[in-house]
Amino acid sequence: MATILDGRARRDEILESLRAELAAAGRPAVTFATVLVGDDEASIRYVGLKHRAAEHIGVTVRGVHLPEAATQADLEEQVAALSADPEVHGILLQLPLPGGLDDSAAAARIDPAKDVDGMTAVSLGRLVLGVPGHRPCTAAGILDLLDRHHVQLAGRRAVVVGRGAMVALPLATMLASPVAAGGRGCAAVTVLDPGAPGLANACRTADLVVADAGRPHLVRADWIRPGAAVVDVGASFVDGRLLGDVDPSAAGVAGAFAPNPGGAGPMTVALLLRNTVDAARSAGVLGDRDGLAGVRG
Repeated sequence: MATILDGRARRDEILESLRAELAAAGRPAVTFATVLVGDDEASIRYVGLKHRAAEHIGVTVRGVHLPEAATQADLEEQVAALSADPEVHGILLQLPLPGGLDDSAAAARIDPAKDVDGMTAVSLGRLVLGVPGHRPCTAAGILDLLDRHHVQLAGRRAVVVGRGAMVALPLATMLASPVAAGGRGCAAVTVLDPGAPGLANACRTADLVVADAGRPHLVRADWIRPGAAVVDVGASFVDGRLLGDVDPSAAGVAGAFAPNPGGAGPMTVALLLRNTVDAARSAGVLGDRDGLAGVRG
């Protein structure tokens, strides 16, 4: 039976470490800002979770909530104002946006130093080049979770199922690059579409399988090499239930298993706030101890 990679427990460890760090520094004024457009229930819930976690560790929250009818100009004006505010250290643009709004154009107004989600074009370019910058939170969280449970990556085979820009592609880059991953990478990585010929056989040869396809229970137990690590990132709602991309029976074959929910998801919040604290340190609020703010992964 697999060791369960518990993202909730690791998230709590990271948040408590950040809370202690901020308390020891005298509760400096670190501010995390979010921009939410519309009334999508899931987005409102996700933003609320991030706000509560930030407040728990002693970070000030500034939430901007625009109506569904907000224009592109309204959105970009708000993002630009937060970006220009020296008291704001981290900015998250909550996605998806309502139809008709351009998320790339809005994200481009975020100062890269405050892009704590690590998802702007500048941040992703820095990731690919292996230069300092904030790393995408879910991908960085997965690496942290694997590292915490001593899952070896160097020299191992990894298969990433899916080509999403939010998780799959940044993660593939980090798995393959020790520089981009802060020393944790250097696996041999294959990225495949969920319908690719030979997908099952590719998974069977892998030491690590990461599923980010959005297809419920696509990856079956007989696709997993005994003892391999498996990370389920995909999410689908079926009859009101959240289902991951990996059939739960895979836990009986894998050596380590990060389920969904409970694996990679909670890590996203932890890394978002760690990036925010790093951004504040780079801005001189805490003092940049190592000059690598936002790159720790």
